[in-house]
Amino acid sequence: MAHNDRVCRLGGTRALPGRLNPRRGFALDLSANPSGPPTLAFRRVLLKLSGEALMGDDAFGINRNTIERMCAEVAAVSRLGLELAIVIGGGNIFRGVAGGSAGMDRATADYMGMLATVMNALALQDALRQQGVVSRVQSALKIEQVVEPYIRPKALRYLEEGKVVIFAAGTGNPFFTTDTAAALRGAEMGAEIVLKATKVDGVYTADPMKDPTATRYQRISFDEAIGRNLKVMDATAFALCRDQRLPLKVFSIFKEGALRRIVCGEDEGTLVYA
Repeated sequence: MAHNDRVCRLGGTRALPGRLNPRRGFALDLSANPSGPPTLAFRRVLLKLSGEALMGDDAFGINRNTIERMCAEVAAVSRLGLELAIVIGGGNIFRGVAGGSAGMDRATADYMGMLATVMNALALQDALRQQGVVSRVQSALKIEQVVEPYIRPKALRYLEEGKVVIFAAGTGNPFFTTDTAAALRGAEMGAEIVLKATKVDGVYTADPMKDPTATRYQRISFDEAIGRNLKVMDATAFALCRDQRLPLKVFSIFKEGALRRIVCGEDEGTLVYA
């Protein structure tokens, strides 16, 4: 895939046509477009979900209402024909960085964090199944009695078949974050964009939780974000997206309908581009 084919043209530029599957149903409110289903701006995307997002209002673990709501949004865009891959974090169960800082061997802590992502991936798969969505979990660590190992050609075939693919265990290596795994899998899958779901609705000039004067960027280049020291992703993940010319969209997973609006080309969140 040519680099410029990946660029998401939001906010006044060209959008890539979606690939719709007429055999699959629709679960969205189509009142805004009575003549047919919404037009997708992308064929294939990589969605990065943080483990913390699964906690909802709880202190740790998986909040059932939260994961069901998230999966309803995922199911809605999947039924539109979007080819969707997901990388899930594990911070709601265990964070390798936190374990390492507490005196645990960092590599051991990171492996524990990878196992936490497998638990989240299974929970996500179960919630999607209850929404009527077929998904497959592939793990960068071999746990074949529970999930499939990561095999790129199989993952690509699943996407082409309309299945949601959930990538677990990060990159399979310690010292790499799940943000880096998202950038890596996005590049490997030929995704047109990485969607980073967070607690805030985009990238701001400062932390909006601490600075009430902070304003949101509608779009910003990777180089500008680096120059302004904006903490969008970790440096390795950010560099990989930039070097592969893989656009990044930062948005709030807690904002109802945000995922649908993004994949349909509407203005939502912050676009980071090469």
